Amino acid sequence: MRLLVLGGTEFAGRAVVEAALARGWDVTVFNRGRHQPPSGVRSLHGDRTAPDGLAALTEGEWDAVVDTWSAAPRAVRDTARLLRGRAGRYVYVSSCSVYEWAPPAGYTEDASLVEGAEAGAEQTDYARDKRGGELAAIEAFGTDRSVLVRAGLILGPYENVGRLPWWLVRMACGGPVLAPGPRDLPLQFVDVRDLAEWTLGAVERELGGPYNLISPQGHATMGELLEACVTTVGAAAELRWTEPEVILGAGIEPWTQLPVWVPPGSDMHDALHSADVSKAVATGLRCRPVAETVADTWRWLQDIGGTAPMRPDRTSKGLDPEVEAKVLAAGEGGVPGTTP
Repeated sequence: MRLLVLGGTEFAGRAVVEAALARGWDVTVFNRGRHQPPSGVRSLHGDRTAPDGLAALTEGEWDAVVDTWSAAPRAVRDTARLLRGRAGRYVYVSSCSVYEWAPPAGYTEDASLVEGAEAGAEQTDYARDKRGGELAAIEAFGTDRSVLVRAGLILGPYENVGRLPWWLVRMACGGPVLAPGPRDLPLQFVDVRDLAEWTLGAVERELGGPYNLISPQGHATMGELLEACVTTVGAAAELRWTEPEVILGAGIEPWTQLPVWVPPGSDMHDALHSADVSKAVATGLRCRPVAETVADTWRWLQDIGGTAPMRPDRTSKGLDPEVEAKVLAAGEGGVPGTTP
């Protein structure tokens, strides 16, 4: 297979490149040249936002293209139009954010989508930009030859968003840790490598259309995630499970200040951790255990010096130590306990 990855040096794009190389595929990456791609690929450089920035792509043919673009949909439209006669399939890594807020628990790919998105639009907001990217891919390649990977929470090695790395570093610091409850709160996430494997499988199967791409409901819990973090880093961290009402009452923001966590029974939990992924599972999605994702992310983090890269277009994650200490000291709803 001849694969073109637009990006290919960070997080999801890099995982796709590495998985394709492992399969023996012929891989080309196209990016601005700011980061080093894995060895074994052909590199083309250009800036999709600049005039004539796609010049390096005016020649060449590929069986499939994988695009992870998250800004102005215009860039997806221009690239897809340029490649539509020279590529067999266009895979656009989109997001479950394209659904109209807030999708109900158990929502499928048929749920209502955000309004106002356009294939040729300039940058607006994340949800409409991702939907605009989808529309651009469909416009150029049609429904049958465009795959819309509607990813949910993505974790794993190379993460440049700051969620799992923050928890790992926090556990490594040791001491009492504010653990947002309930302990058995169900989570949905996808290891970036499992996303990559499914994506390449979709190309091989010649799939088309949208797919919610995230682990099945109940694949992991908040307790399993945080306990895996403690076990992996081997530090003397003590998880103190705290009721959601106490956390919210302290003004702590779910999802950002306490990454991954959102309160149970909320619109956020329905949207972020309650999607129906039966379509993806039926077409080959397999999700590795949470402990493996955590351990491999920690190993990668140590290999790069302990500080994860951060995308400049994403909000900072994590809780201020002083705020955490204040809530723990108050002890309202806190249940001391150590992990197994």
